[in-house]
Amino acid sequence: MLQFKIIPVTPFQQNCSLIWCDQTNEAALIDPGGDLHLIEAAVAHVGVTVKQILLTHGHLDHVGGTAALAEKYQWPIIGPHREDAFWIDQLPMQAQMMNFPPVGNFTPTRWLEAGEQVRVGKETLDVLFCPGHTPGHVVFFHPGQQLAWVGDVLFAGSIGRTDFPRGDYNTLVNAIRTQLWPLGDSVRFVPGHGPMSSFGEERKHNPFVADHRFG
Repeated sequence: MLQFKIIPVTPFQQNCSLIWCDQTNEAALIDPGGDLHLIEAAVAHVGVTVKQILLTHGHLDHVGGTAALAEKYQWPIIGPHREDAFWIDQLPMQAQMMNFPPVGNFTPTRWLEAGEQVRVGKETLDVLFCPGHTPGHVVFFHPGQQLAWVGDVLFAGSIGRTDFPRGDYNTLVNAIRTQLWPLGDSVRFVPGHGPMSSFGEERKHNPFVADHRFG
């Protein structure tokens, strides 16, 4: 079974997630945005062996700790989609503009495409391509447990911002409705910020993407 622990990091309280296969104890970190002492403490407390870093998109609060962790532990960096390379290339500038400590650049070990899969121990995550917040945003979905890690695509009661460079509101809404909703109302999701919710709850009540808004 896939287990997970949410670790809020950075002044933006970004939901970094430690996920692991309870049969093998092999783990991955999703979106290690910063506060590495908190992330390392969580890994030690759970007692798992991290094998890789998974990234949903290239914004600083989601990837700011990636270069340091990858260099220290030699973990491969998986994702996001190649269209987010321009965000990753601008990480030092992002850090300066947002008053973050300096961060290092990195190049993902593997860019992700729609329809690919990522393995964590004996567990498999499906990769969905959900642009709009950023042009290369991906979502990780575990079908067996009906769990998704959606980054900044969707939140409880809201959706990701689209006023950043190469963001697009219509593209984001379309990605949510065509890529996420077909997975089923029972799917619970970990957003990039804030509490978990379910797709069914958001289809009923989210003011941006509820079904009633679209007839």
